[in-house]
Amino acid sequence: MSESQSAVAKIVRRLADEPRDRVHLIAIDGRSGTGKSTFAGILAKALDATVVDGDDFFAGGIEVRRDAPRERAANCIDWRRLRTALEQLREGKSVSYRPFDWDAFDGSLAAESRTKHPGPFVIVEGVYSARPELADLMTMRVLLRTTPEVRMERLLRREGEIGPWERQWHEAEDWYFAEEARESTFDIIVNNQ
Repeated sequence: MSESQSAVAKIVRRLADEPRDRVHLIAIDGRSGTGKSTFAGILAKALDATVVDGDDFFAGGIEVRRDAPRERAANCIDWRRLRTALEQLREGKSVSYRPFDWDAFDGSLAAESRTKHPGPFVIVEGVYSARPELADLMTMRVLLRTTPEVRMERLLRREGEIGPWERQWHEAEDWYFAEEARESTFDIIVNNQ
């Protein structure tokens, strides 16, 4: 059994003890390229959970920014809009929102709304999903990590190249995981090789 399979089993066991009278939110956080989306998909199948993609709430802009990594980390995701969606799901209500339009990549939101329905479990996956402004909503916070070499290999496979735009967000992630989302703030840490 791989470490990620073992982690899924551990998460499922821990959540089995949670009361069933409310929706439980699980944050899957980690640097870009650590396998959050894949892991969230596997966990969602095991839990029959809804998945909310944090990248749907991207708000960092399409230009290379010159502000400090701290500012980029603070503004990368529209956490207020994400929080509103998560609060509704946690209350057992369906939510519709317009995600960032990654295909157009012009700073706009997609024309089509995305609807998510609550279940006993909702997984929020993406960098910044365990940020302090959302922590009180979460039943569990999971950190995925991998080696820098594996991460870079995955990123190059996905992105094709790593340019200045991508590097600015890597700097923001470095700040976030050093200052706001230290390993000690997570319930479970998964080495996702």
